[in-house]
Order: sequence, then structure tokens, then C-alpha cells
Amino acid sequence: MKTRGKILVTGATGNIGRHVVSGLRTAGADVRALVRTPSAARLPEGVEVVGGDLSAPEKLDHALEGVDTLFLLWPLVTADGAPALIQAASRHARRIVYVSAAVSDEAGSEDNGVWGRIEREIAASGLEWTFLRVGGLAANTLGWADQIRLDGTVRWTYGAAGRSLVHERDVADVAVLALTEDGHVGAKYVLTGPEVLTQAEQVRLIGEALGRPVRWEEVPREVTRDGFLAQIGDPAFAEAALDAWGGMVENPEPVSTAVEEVTGHPARTFREWAADHAHDFRPLPTAEAAGHARSASR
Repeated sequence: MKTRGKILVTGATGNIGRHVVSGLRTAGADVRALVRTPSAARLPEGVEVVGGDLSAPEKLDHALEGVDTLFLLWPLVTADGAPALIQAASRHARRIVYVSAAVSDEAGSEDNGVWGRIEREIAASGLEWTFLRVGGLAANTLGWADQIRLDGTVRWTYGAAGRSLVHERDVADVAVLALTEDGHVGAKYVLTGPEVLTQAEQVRLIGEALGRPVRWEEVPREVTRDGFLAQIGDPAFAEAALDAWGGMVENPEPVSTAVEEVTGHPARTFREWAADHAHDFRPLPTAEAAGHARSASR
């Protein structure tokens, strides 16, 4: 494995980023982690931790100083601020590995949304780049955790939507190789799990991991929209997500072999993901549950 110069990891404490950081350290890479609250970061020994916020890209030159490669996870539902970040990165770094989404090279710019705009900005920046096009993360089903803890029922829309969700560890495995090896510049890797499961089937497998039944209850789209909108706060994004799930009822997400082709190991199944995350769906200890409730009410 050929490690590079200093690598800046954004989203370093998140679902994907923490595995990227761990994998890079195992590979012997020089890692700098960008986090909002450095004092709260729990990262491997040897990782340089710096404070910063992607919503204020004009203040990130200190984090980019001396960086060779940027691993970018864009956390916002709009691309506002991304051009300024990419411009700042181009002043310091040589290349960027970006976690994108199901962007189509044939689709128009509006159809590709936030992720397509950021890809275009990166491609025009002069940086070397690799795009990791993630159709859907298995970790997104953690959004059902509160309902599962409450009474073992997920009330949501489009239970027949077929998805090929990918384990965040597989995304991280591909990212680590793209960040540390030659041969990935200009690649657009479509990353999925190894099979298509409906959303209702995902819920059943979470129940199997928990050792108790978890059932799906179909609810009207407007009910899901209201709850989803309360979580993300962006009406256009909520409608687009619902449209996408609705489309997957008749046209399920495709399955890609890119994870295995890049890493040499098969993509992890959703059953494996559910087993890895069963603890996230179990009832919270009393003190933790009280704190969770107080946070949700803010």
C-alpha cells in the first residue's frame, strides 16, 4: 500500500468517517480529523484533531494547511458553501475523495441535485478526484430506531421500495484505498450492498438481529413527509427523497460489484449490518433515555 502525505478527514466521528480514520491509521497514514468539538472527539491515537465546521468554509484554511488529500463528506442538504470549500482545498491539497450519491452522468444538473453540483465543482477545480457514489447507506435506517424501541413497529411509507443499501464499513474500505493508493484518480465508484431488499424486509432483518419481531406498518405519504421534514427541515429535500423511495417500488436500486472489485472482499449484507448495529435499536438505559428525550425536545 502506498500511503500519501497528510490526509484531512471531514465527518471524522460519523458513521463513515470514523471507519475511514481507523483504516487510515492502520495503513500508517498521516491523518488530520476535522471535527466541530475537538474535546469531544474519541479518535485513535496518533490522529491530529482540529476544530472546524463545513458550514463556514471560509474559516478552514488552518485545517487544510499542509494537507495533500481531502476526504469530503458534505453534511448539508444544499450545496451552499461547497464551492468555497473546494476552492480553499485547491489552494492546499492535490486531490480529493468525495462521498457522493446516486449521480447519473446522463441526467441533467437538476436531477443530480446537491451531489451533482459538488461533483461538477470538484471536477472544475483542478484537483485530482475520486467519487464514491453511494446510493443509500444502511445506517440511514437508524432513523427508525426510536419507533423500534417504542413498540417494535416501523410506521413509514413505501415498504415495497427495493434498496441495495451499503454498509458504511464498505464505503470506508473503498475510501481508504482511494486515499492511499494510486490508480483511483478519475474513478466514479458506484457503491451498493450485494442484494436488493424492500424496506419492509430490512425491518424484518433488524428484528431478527434483535431476537424479537419488528413489523412494518404502511402509512400515507403525507404522514411520513411531516415526520421526515421535522428531522431535516428542508421541504424540497423531503419531497425529493419521498419521490425517490416511491420510484424504487417499481424500479429497485441496482446492485453494483464495485466494493468487491476495489477491496477484494464481498460487500457486507444488510443482515450483517443489522447484527453490527443491533445495540442501536435496543431500549436505552433509563438515564440515557431521559437525556435522549430532553435532546429531542429542543
